[in-house]
Amino acid sequence: MGRGPSIEGRKNAEDARRAKVFTKLIREITVATRSGVADPGGNPRLRAAIDKALSANMTKDTIERAIKRGSGADGGADMQELRYEGYGPAGIALIIECFTDNPTRTVADVRYALTKHGGNLGTSGSVAFQFTRCGELVFATGDDAAAEEKVLEAALEAGADDVINEHGESTVLCTPESFEAVQQGLIAAGLNAQHAGVVMRPNNRVEVPEEALEQLLDLLEKLDALDDVSEVSHNAALPAAS
Repeated sequence: MGRGPSIEGRKNAEDARRAKVFTKLIREITVATRSGVADPGGNPRLRAAIDKALSANMTKDTIERAIKRGSGADGGADMQELRYEGYGPAGIALIIECFTDNPTRTVADVRYALTKHGGNLGTSGSVAFQFTRCGELVFATGDDAAAEEKVLEAALEAGADDVINEHGESTVLCTPESFEAVQQGLIAAGLNAQHAGVVMRPNNRVEVPEEALEQLLDLLEKLDALDDVSEVSHNAALPAAS
C-alpha cells in the first residue's frame, strides 16, 4: 500500500510555493517604488504592495531591500511592468500583467503557455475594452444577511460605488483613486477583506464549454506559476468549486 508525501516533501513543496509568492511580491514592491517615491506615505501603490507582502508574512527587512532595489540599487532599475492581452480556450479574454527584467523571456514564456493550451497572444487593446480597472474588496459573508448589510453600510459610508452579493461573498467596488480610502473605511468598521486590490474586472462573464474548462484551468495555473506574471484577469464564468 503506497504512502502519501512525506512531511519533509510537503514542507519542501510549501517552501517552494512561498518562495514563488515572495518573488512576485518583491517585484511588485520594486516596480511600485519606481512608479512613485520610496516613501509608502506618499505612494499609495507602494503602500498597497507592502500591505500585501505583510499579509503574506514577508519580513520588514525583505520589504526594505525590495524598496531599495526600486530606488535604483541592486539592479532594480531594470525591472519593467508589462501587460499582455490574449485569448484562452473557447475565446476567453485574458489580461496578463507582468513584472520582469527580461521582456524577451517573459513574452516567450507567456506565448508558449497560451499556445500550448489552445490560446494565442493578441495585440495591445484587443481585449482590454472588455474590462474595467477598479478597486475590488471581497468579503466572505456566506448567507448571512446581517453580514451583507454590515458590508453594504460600511462600503457606502466609505465612498464605494457598488456592492455585489453572490456565491457567499460581498464584493465592494470603487474607483482606483478611492480604493485606499474605501479600504481604510472598511477596516475601521472592523471588516477584513479576503482579497483587496485594484484589478481589471470583466464587464461580463462568459460561460466556458465543458470540453474547454480543464484546458482553461490548466492555462491559468501555468500562467500563475510563471515568476514574471503578477496577475491574470479573465472573463470566464468558472464553477464555484474552481
